[in-house]
Amino acid sequence: MNYLVLPVMFLKFWFFESPLALLKFFFSLNRSFLQLFSLPLFLKTYFKPIKNEYRQGLVAFSVAVGMFVKTWLILANLLMLILLLLFEVTVFIGYIFLPFATIWLLFL
Repeated sequence: MNYLVLPVMFLKFWFFESPLALLKFFFSLNRSFLQLFSLPLFLKTYFKPIKNEYRQGLVAFSVAVGMFVKTWLILANLLMLILLLLFEVTVFIGYIFLPFATIWLLFL
């Protein structure tokens, strides 16, 4: 094995292969999050009555209650999604700058 190639292999791994794998993982995590907390379903059924209540006289009330409940659930889901995305961006940037931080700490 040619040991002169090791730094190039490390740079290729750290700055090309690993970030792509990390982004694929984050994409999968975001899809799972959306399915687990059913944000697309809340958006799709926003104007439908809660519990499919279609009895005469209760339709307007069921729609209003459904919209009220789903509004708070959508806001909570969006807050959690934003926190997840901020965490992912922080981890990704930290991962990219970790070798630079290590070298910087060696020369302190």
